[in-house]
Amino acid sequence: MLRKFSHFLVLLAVMVFIMFLMWGFTGHDFMNLGNFQSMAYQMPELGVLSLAMMIAMLTSGINLSIIATANLSGIVIALILTTYLSPDAVGGSTFWVIVIAILAGLIVSALVGALNGFLIAVLEISPILATLGTMIMISGISIVLTEGYVISGFPTAMLAIGNGDLLGIPIPILVFLGCAVIMSVILNNTPLGTRIYLLGSNPIACFYSGVDNRSVLFRTYIISGLYSGVAAVIMISRFNSAKADYGESYLLLTVLAAVLGGVSAAGGFGRVSGLFLSLVILQMISSGLNLMGISNFLTLALWGIVLIFVMVVNYFIENQQQGRRIA
Repeated sequence: MLRKFSHFLVLLAVMVFIMFLMWGFTGHDFMNLGNFQSMAYQMPELGVLSLAMMIAMLTSGINLSIIATANLSGIVIALILTTYLSPDAVGGSTFWVIVIAILAGLIVSALVGALNGFLIAVLEISPILATLGTMIMISGISIVLTEGYVISGFPTAMLAIGNGDLLGIPIPILVFLGCAVIMSVILNNTPLGTRIYLLGSNPIACFYSGVDNRSVLFRTYIISGLYSGVAAVIMISRFNSAKADYGESYLLLTVLAAVLGGVSAAGGFGRVSGLFLSLVILQMISSGLNLMGISNFLTLALWGIVLIFVMVVNYFIENQQQGRRIA
């Protein structure tokens, strides 16, 4: 517990340091309400996808198909909306069509999660290979459905999810915070959460404790798929379009956010609070570099460097702690 709390304090200190650093480099352009609102609109889709990656990593697995799942879910929603509604559609029937479209997208994402769970839990295929296979398959299906084109032209009510606000607070950040709270409750206050941590820490001990490891893995990847579907709703409503290859760069960032937030690549350790702080740190860096006019490609290279650095630091910390235990 002390280790988790100390990591949280370190992240909090880093966040404050980054905030003042970017303030020093960019001046009042960074520390103004407009910039923070912009960050609040940009962070949620990555945040929800990071939650989807986090829960898979806690079981010592990984889900490489979260982006492809989100795109397929978004395409299904977009096809329903553009088939039955026009961009200027209003009224009660519009609301119900949007609800049905979103539910259809979430069902698709849950089915993909169930497929991943079946391959990993039942057939015992390596998570990285299973989700890589589903990623390629789903990407192909998405291209077939869209023929490589963009599907656009959603009703205004749908666009409000990704671009609207409630009492001045962007709706996407509210959706993300809701997802984060639900994930925290699942992991910290339910038997499933306890079993996910136990499975990630020691699957053999988990099995001999009377836990059905297959059931835990199966449900974990369904939840991961559902969160990808929620991210799809935010993405397509923000962009007013759906496409087979949206958000491909997010895959690296979800792993980076999870590892930076304290989620162990070996499984069993990690908290939503740490992930949240890591997302804020990454978004602050991205926003600050953008205000300084630095290329997005250079920013992506920086993310890779940060990920490698964090993994190396974690390696030395874990080795040092293990040496102390042996001594």
